[in-house]
Amino acid sequence: MLDESLLDDPEALARADRRELLRGAAEAGARVRTAVRHATEAGIAELKPDGRPRAILIAGPGLAATGVADLLGSLAGAACPVTRLTPGGVAPAAGALLWDLPGWAGPVDLLLIATPDGSEPGLSILVEQAYRRGLTVVAVCPPHAPLTEAITGAHGLAVPMATAPYEPQAPAAASAPGSLWALLTPLLVLLDRTGLLSAPPDILQKVADRLDHVAERCGPAIATYSNPAKTLAAELAEALPVIWTEGQSAGPAGRRFVAAMAELAGRPALTAELPEALAAHSVLLSGALAAGADPDDFFRDRVEEAQALHARVVLLRDRPAGGRTAAPAARDLALSHDTAISELEPEDGSDLETLAELIATTDFAAVYLALTAGA
Repeated sequence: MLDESLLDDPEALARADRRELLRGAAEAGARVRTAVRHATEAGIAELKPDGRPRAILIAGPGLAATGVADLLGSLAGAACPVTRLTPGGVAPAAGALLWDLPGWAGPVDLLLIATPDGSEPGLSILVEQAYRRGLTVVAVCPPHAPLTEAITGAHGLAVPMATAPYEPQAPAAASAPGSLWALLTPLLVLLDRTGLLSAPPDILQKVADRLDHVAERCGPAIATYSNPAKTLAAELAEALPVIWTEGQSAGPAGRRFVAAMAELAGRPALTAELPEALAAHSVLLSGALAAGADPDDFFRDRVEEAQALHARVVLLRDRPAGGRTAAPAARDLALSHDTAISELEPEDGSDLETLAELIATTDFAAVYLALTAGA
């Protein structure tokens, strides 16, 4: 159960935040600026690519690589296929993970590695394999990590991950707010140079500014009634979040929100994109999880008896293609089953700016869920 009294007590939130999650979320804009500087110092801005790669392969552990691959694939669109290399192995530990290149990968392809650790032997083996096949390799990892030596030996490019002095020596959670932009930003700079997406310096500065703006609106000192992230966390406290997304930026933001709630707060959630979400989740909303299926018992002991779990729809919206929107149908379906609905829609801006706003707001919400639930 969520301890709502914590939400409006910044000092109590700070004491509960042993993993520095709120600080990481607040410093997302600074991470973008630092990562741009690291990318420039590594020489990415001076690269003169011969042309676009045939395909982009992304490797890395867990949600770090999954999130980066999802976001880059969404932003690149049909310009180039983006594939995440799923690791095998007997355990999720760094020393047990193994990656393999697909049989078709060759000199016209690009291998990107994103890891908040950098000590995985399997990634060093992958770099050697890529070198033998003639792939270009670029990695973002902590400075002085063993992976950096492997990249240098394979004539690849290693960009230091933007880290903060207060961070522990152990790798951060892959879905931690501070990790995503530190790993993603140098790769945005790289793919801008190749012409696969548009992420020039002025746009990345606007992304950092938008992240700062969200941190001001969603920070721990802002009261719940005017704080969209705290409000969303309170609404989802005793519900099963059902995330419906619409628009290019909203899809990856919704999937990241689900992953962050699972890893940071230990909360299950579902996600789907509109309009297919209406068919995929219609039976769910009409079943036992619908609010109307089992109304709250007025005489229930609020201390000893847990509240029945009901679904709550969260509608994450960006600009839909062609102005066509399934949002009215989504609202009608949810309300027809007595299911409450929350909505988040970013302010106008570029695709990267709107994506940044949705991710930052939901990151803060996931952190508040984690802190108030004692995760």
